[in-house]
Amino acid sequence: MYKLIRVSTVPISLNILLKGQLEFLNQEFEVIGVSSQGDDLKETQLREGIKVVPLNMERGISPIKDFISLFKLYLLFKREKPQIVHSITPKAGLLSMLAAKFAGTPIRMHTFTGLIFPSKKGWFQKILIAMDKLLCWAATDIYPEGQGVKNDLIKYKITTKQLSILANGNVNGIDLGFYSKSSLQEEDLCRLKEQLGIDDSCFTFIFVGRLVGDKGINELIKAFKSIDLKNCRLLLVGPLESESDPIKEETLAEIENNLHIISVGFQKDVRPYFAISDALVFPSYREGFPNVVLQAGALELPCIVTNINGSNEIIKNKINGIIIPVKEIESLKSAMVDMVNDKQNYQIMKSNARNSIAADYDQKIVWNALLTEYKKLLSINYNV
Repeated sequence: MYKLIRVSTVPISLNILLKGQLEFLNQEFEVIGVSSQGDDLKETQLREGIKVVPLNMERGISPIKDFISLFKLYLLFKREKPQIVHSITPKAGLLSMLAAKFAGTPIRMHTFTGLIFPSKKGWFQKILIAMDKLLCWAATDIYPEGQGVKNDLIKYKITTKQLSILANGNVNGIDLGFYSKSSLQEEDLCRLKEQLGIDDSCFTFIFVGRLVGDKGINELIKAFKSIDLKNCRLLLVGPLESESDPIKEETLAEIENNLHIISVGFQKDVRPYFAISDALVFPSYREGFPNVVLQAGALELPCIVTNINGSNEIIKNKINGIIIPVKEIESLKSAMVDMVNDKQNYQIMKSNARNSIAADYDQKIVWNALLTEYKKLLSINYNV
């Protein structure tokens, strides 16, 4: 049986982003998951039934620690002798592609789930671009998660190698059985609405993600504050991160003091929160291919998204949601008001939401496309 090593910087990427996929692949390969230590790595091992190797990698730039991680990855690949090393996330991609190249691994694959450098400037952008160029030099096969990511890799001349998008994009697809209203109990949803103070007359917008600046939280709170609709609620589901890219003080104060804004922090299962809401608002500045938008659509929510990579591929304007410019508060406010007041268009977008996700992003489509790609590369390298 051929050996496949999947690598991510932090274990939550293996645990959440690749949920179910590793178990599926383990039927055809001997799969090993490699990431930094943590409960998510243990959970991945138990649920997916694969071998895992804890190997710490820094998310930020840390030359000494990065060199240590690189050397440990090299030793791991020399010992395990995998036929394929496949990485996701930036730091894991750079380190594992270099280590795999030095170790002589024949198939070195990296999936770009998102790009950081387009939103940066100056010397920091130049460093990030150089790192991604080095990653691509070491990799044999490169996979942008969507067309927007592919376009940016070409625009910034990151590599001249072929860029392949598997299926219709997205790293794992969506489990339509799990993300469905039929998977939830109506009495549990009623109880949750009661706990949060949301009644049936409310139109509830939901945001799911980290509460940080580049997710558009400052603009979202300003737009919602200015809406003169008494029966609207804004439900925020995600952790407040104050160390990196914190939101403004006035934004935080509004979240804490506005009785129509409900912040519930991180939730392991976001389905009930989607199910008691009416529309997703996701005004992020940059994404690779946002799972949140897929999840919301699968649970029959139309989405208001910014015109960025991934979001503008999942959402078709006025078909299953509304696309607005990045950082434009008035456009965001207008889209939210239209979602509430134009009931006919809202119902059209709502009725299209789940079908549009099912047609392009069913998990089975993505998994089988990836398996086919592995087998194709193996046939080229090993004549199997």
